[in-house]
Amino acid sequence: MEQEMEKGKQGAREESKDDKWVYDASVDYKGRVPLRASTGVWKASLFVITIELSERVCYFGIAGNLISYLTKVIDEDLKTAAKNGLSLLIMSQYIPSLKPCNTKICHQPRKVHEVVFFLALYCISLGTGGYKPCLQSFGADQFDDDYPEERKKKMSFFNWWNFALCFALLLGLTVIVYVQDFVSWGAASLILTILMALTIIAFYMGRRFYRYRRPEGNPLTPILHVLIAAIRKRNLCCPSSPALLYEVPKSNKSQGRLLSHTNRLRFLDKAAIIEEKFIDQKDNPWRLSTVTRVEETKLILNIIPIWLTSLTIGVCVAQGSTLFVKQAAAMNLNICNNFKIPPASIGSVAAVSTLITVPIYDKIIVPILRKVTGNERGISILKRIGFGLAFSIILMIVAALVEAKRLRMVAHEDLITGETEPKTMSVLWLVPQYLILGLGDSFCIVGLQEYFYDQVPDSMRSMGMALFLSVIGVGSFLSSFLITIVDHVTGKNGKSWFGKDINSSRLDRFYWMLAIINALNLCLYVFLAKRYTYKTVQRRAMETDGLKSDVVEMA
Repeated sequence: MEQEMEKGKQGAREESKDDKWVYDASVDYKGRVPLRASTGVWKASLFVITIELSERVCYFGIAGNLISYLTKVIDEDLKTAAKNGLSLLIMSQYIPSLKPCNTKICHQPRKVHEVVFFLALYCISLGTGGYKPCLQSFGADQFDDDYPEERKKKMSFFNWWNFALCFALLLGLTVIVYVQDFVSWGAASLILTILMALTIIAFYMGRRFYRYRRPEGNPLTPILHVLIAAIRKRNLCCPSSPALLYEVPKSNKSQGRLLSHTNRLRFLDKAAIIEEKFIDQKDNPWRLSTVTRVEETKLILNIIPIWLTSLTIGVCVAQGSTLFVKQAAAMNLNICNNFKIPPASIGSVAAVSTLITVPIYDKIIVPILRKVTGNERGISILKRIGFGLAFSIILMIVAALVEAKRLRMVAHEDLITGETEPKTMSVLWLVPQYLILGLGDSFCIVGLQEYFYDQVPDSMRSMGMALFLSVIGVGSFLSSFLITIVDHVTGKNGKSWFGKDINSSRLDRFYWMLAIINALNLCLYVFLAKRYTYKTVQRRAMETDGLKSDVVEMA
């Protein structure tokens, strides 16, 4: 009895020692195993969130009001403006030879200004595309998935990341846009450059708190190994039991976390079949793969349909900074007698909506749902994205109804006064659609971030975040493509839905078309989500505080 108690105490001491250090393949800034108490979690991720906040202030401050600059300063028409580094932006505003012209509004801007201006925008896109996929996954990597307390905090990380993003949106669309519209674009660009420089310094100062991941080579190579090995063994039959497939022992940490076998895409299981005649080539990855590598390949293939059905989210998000802003510019911007807001600032309503929704969801709704469903996340990731897709349908319906009412008022003003200058419809009519946009983002955008981080192989998490960003990027390109196609098709009938200005356009019809596309897409998404199999990780602890982990829920 005493011996058993002594063994129990010794095991507890060993477990406590293990908890002191982080054994998730990460290292500290000196290349050592990280000490749990002094590295990672919120003390490290807050530095990451801070630099993201400053970069997003820069992005939203420019992108949110860009369509106004293109249409008012450079004098582009609506459809061209809707389709189209920081230091270069400053140069394009302050160096006389690079200014668009010598007047406030240019009907024919200098070509050199256009070249420098668009070069600056492309530099910003290049810089964002280079670091952004790594930054968010780096922030999430500060939490240990195998440690229950840190795993719960990681589930909140994406909520608060989006909270910071929306706070940046609020600053960008109010303070920065106000400076652009009522002071100068050059002053706004200078403010953004200084802000970005200061936060880069702060980010570097937090390096001693970070947990780093060692580079593991090309993450696509193991997937290619599996495909080649499966093709080589295409004539073999899959074994009746998954236990007969090849896998490294759990004690071998070189491969990282192990994944459990699933019954989807059984053809790929052939890559893990051990062939007696090639037993001497057991270490050849082109002939034999582990179950974990096979499951990682299945994950990538299963992500593709979800990615495709998520693109409509990017299309809807693109409207918030383009056509919605032009709607605002054509409305009465006076909030009260002596206070007028810039058109792009109405987008801050979406940020306020998310700033309110995220804390309520994270601190109130999720704990309740955890008790009801027994799921650590409250609801599954795909259900959260599905709710966001449903909100996108409502968003486009409300936007169509508001725009139809605005056009009727414009026609009435034209009939009564013979001119459409007196803008009697208040910009506050756009508040409902921006509230819905922010509410939907709290579900679909945060859900997509979590999905593309969690459901990819551990070695491909940066690539997973790049896939999330591609949803927004490709969605914007799809929006431009739809505008081009719709303009071409409707223009054949004599009156395009996209005219020279917004009053001669029929954006309400375009919004109705997007609502129908989103509704059809949601049906397809639900069909795919019901058949989706989640990533199943073999963890040491399968249940914590009565809550099931993803392994139990998703298997």
